Amino acid sequence: MLKGKVAIVTGGTRGIGYAIVKKYLENHATVILCGSRQETADKAAAQLKAENPEWPVEGIAPELTNYDSVKAAFDGVLERYGHIDILVNNAGMSSSTKLSDFTPELFQKIMALNVDAPFYCIRAVSDAMTAQGSGCILNTSSMVSRDGQPSGVAYPTSKAAINGMTLSLARELGPKGIRVNAVAPGITNTDMMQATPKELVAPLIAQIPLRRIGEPEDLANAFLFLASDAASYITGEILHVDGRARS
Repeated sequence: MLKGKVAIVTGGTRGIGYAIVKKYLENHATVILCGSRQETADKAAAQLKAENPEWPVEGIAPELTNYDSVKAAFDGVLERYGHIDILVNNAGMSSSTKLSDFTPELFQKIMALNVDAPFYCIRAVSDAMTAQGSGCILNTSSMVSRDGQPSGVAYPTSKAAINGMTLSLARELGPKGIRVNAVAPGITNTDMMQATPKELVAPLIAQIPLRRIGEPEDLANAFLFLASDAASYITGEILHVDGRARS
């Protein structure tokens, strides 16, 4: 579904991001995954290469909260491959800290990675996508952008901002042939969830109409569809992949 496409995926070393990278490779894209450190990015790329030596994947580690670092890294991708067709802004961080303990420094740290970084990444690829007359930008939102959460105010705030960014840029970049959408995961079976005691997970599952938490594969399938030509007339959408959960 993605043959001939070049994709950049931030937060691609584990969890949902790693599943997206693998799904894109299975569908014949060339993928550049971004990690927080070059060592982790290289390790993830090596794991994928061990699974299939023919997969065209490499790891990079720009400082996502620094525009100059992002621009230099993405310009390097453009020089090596000649085009960038897909950008997935998946890197992010969360916190469940209650308001009375939430420091301004923590709030700004979360907003920097969850909001500033996606903007920097989009800005860094937008000129190239505009020049080629096509492109697909996908942002990772969250179910809490819609419903909020009991504590940890910065995370739902940042994801609501991502929704606004997605909707606005879909309108601005659409005439240039660039589609902008977001995927909003629900409760997903990542490393963090696997470490959660079963007695805490069971009540969460009971509130989900499909009676299970999501798998990274479920999210990767949504990111694949939206990146493919099958979604060529879809832009400005926030696709909730959450089993119709309510937080």
